Order: sequence, then C-alpha cells, then structure tokens
Amino acid sequence: QVQLVESGGGLAQPGGSLRLSCTASGFTFANHAMSWIRQTPGKGPEWVSGLYSDGSNKAYHASVRGRFAISRDNDRNTLYLQLNNLKVEDTAVYYCVRGAAQPLRNWSGLLRGQGTQVTVSS
Repeated sequence: QVQLVESGGGLAQPGGSLRLSCTASGFTFANHAMSWIRQTPGKGPEWVSGLYSDGSNKAYHASVRGRFAISRDNDRNTLYLQLNNLKVEDTAVYYCVRGAAQPLRNWSGLLRGQGTQVTVSS
C-alpha cells in the first residue's frame, strides 16, 4: 500500500522543539523529492520545506529558515523535520508530500500523509 505516515507532533511551548517524522511505504522513497507543508483551519496549505531525492537542495519558507531543518534517511524510507525555537504561529497540521521540493500552487493530486498536529502554546 502506497502511503506516508507522519508522527512526532504534539504540544510545545514557545521556544521549544519537536521532531516530525514521515515514514513512506509501498514505493521507492529514494526516487522522490519530498516536502513538508502545513495547514491551519480555513487556510490553504503552506509549503514549509523541501529537498531533492538525494537529500540535496534543501529549501525553506522564509518564516522557518534558521529554525527548522529538513532531512531524510533513504535507507529507512523516512523524512524528518526538526522544529526549533517554535512560535505560536507555527501551530498547524503538518503533512509530508511526495513529489515536490519547492512550493506549488496546487498540492492536490500529490501523495500526502494524514498529518500530525503541532500546537505551540504557553
């Protein structure tokens, strides 16, 4: 079964850290660029970060650059997002998406997981 499964979300205080994971199955993970996007109620998806299939060309949204770090382990079929110095405005459901390393206008049609909730609150 082709799927992506995110984990690692939760509640963090401002300034805190979380590490998100996205485990892929049912396809050759190492062949695909990947991205993290996030979404809050009533808003469209916002691209957060992406990288190429070999882990190169890491890119970040300006709002998270210097605080978040994307990485992948192709041997473990897993994508990661390290979230540091979290801010209240980082609160969202975070999804991993297959097939893109840069922002897209339309994310529909791309494989994504079920999402993991990140809540930043004191």
